[in-house]
Amino acid sequence: MMPVMMMITVPLLLAVGFSVDYTSAVTTRGDMQNALDAAILSITTMDTTTSFADRQATLQQAYLANSGQGTATLTGVNVAADGTATFSAKATYPMPTDFMQIARIKTVTVGVGSSVRKTPALTQADFKVTKVSGYWAKTMTLYGTKFGETTAKPLMTISYTYNGYGDPKGYGTTTVSTINGSTSTVVQKQVCTTGTQKSLQKSLPAGSVIQTDQYGTKYSCADTFYPANGSGAVIDVSQMDKLYLEMKVPSGNPTTLRSDDAATSNRLYIGTSATNMPEVATGQTVDIFTAVPCGQTGYQAWEDGGNPVPANVSNADFFYTTTGKCDFNRRPSETMLTQ
Repeated sequence: MMPVMMMITVPLLLAVGFSVDYTSAVTTRGDMQNALDAAILSITTMDTTTSFADRQATLQQAYLANSGQGTATLTGVNVAADGTATFSAKATYPMPTDFMQIARIKTVTVGVGSSVRKTPALTQADFKVTKVSGYWAKTMTLYGTKFGETTAKPLMTISYTYNGYGDPKGYGTTTVSTINGSTSTVVQKQVCTTGTQKSLQKSLPAGSVIQTDQYGTKYSCADTFYPANGSGAVIDVSQMDKLYLEMKVPSGNPTTLRSDDAATSNRLYIGTSATNMPEVATGQTVDIFTAVPCGQTGYQAWEDGGNPVPANVSNADFFYTTTGKCDFNRRPSETMLTQ
């Protein structure tokens, strides 16, 4: 009787043991996958000049820090000419068994893999004023926060001052400056002059364009770039983790408008042409990294607080164009797991 019972019991115990070890392996594999995904994402924020060995060391360190077991191995790194980057890695762990050792199976190899694709993102943003008007003085500032820092610093300003000529719309001088630390450099100045058709023709240089606004005011705006072959403010944002625009209007209500403030970003217009600029919906914030288009001209404008919103873009009085260059960017928000 005993041999029969043993013949029945031993396979049953083995089956139960295999089930317990299998469940443990599945749990371990899930933990390893989560750890490897986190680890591979961490190395995508490293500069393109980082060596393969340094990435491998960081991968393993991050893998263990996320409770991964065994060894993580970087299997591929590729950054294409357009800035698209792909990374791949694997992790293996000889998991000790419990019940399966009865069958002389001391370990079971658990393996996982992960890959990630990082699309090109904004690394340079160009701003050029097209027309600013109004009685109120105002200044728009582009702020950026570098990777590893917490304080946003100014990168560019566009400041407008009314000329005081008394016309219904109000025209004046707009100055665009780039900022590098404590150094401010003027890169564009736009001066708008009003008058009669005859007086403007006499006072303005030959070839000046005289326009008429909705109030019948004759005006002409002249741009000067520094250097002469420049095109406005060229801002390197490749080292920036965060960007936002702030408009200061001392006479407005509210006096401060920000692209990252859901309460005031609805005074910003973003579009694909001078006539197609939808207003940002109330309650939304704007990601400047996506608001500046790559390789093409984008159009933006602000309503400075003189009119209630929502309102048509014709109510705006602070117009400028933006153009972006895109390449590999360290920002994790542009990264997507593909395995």
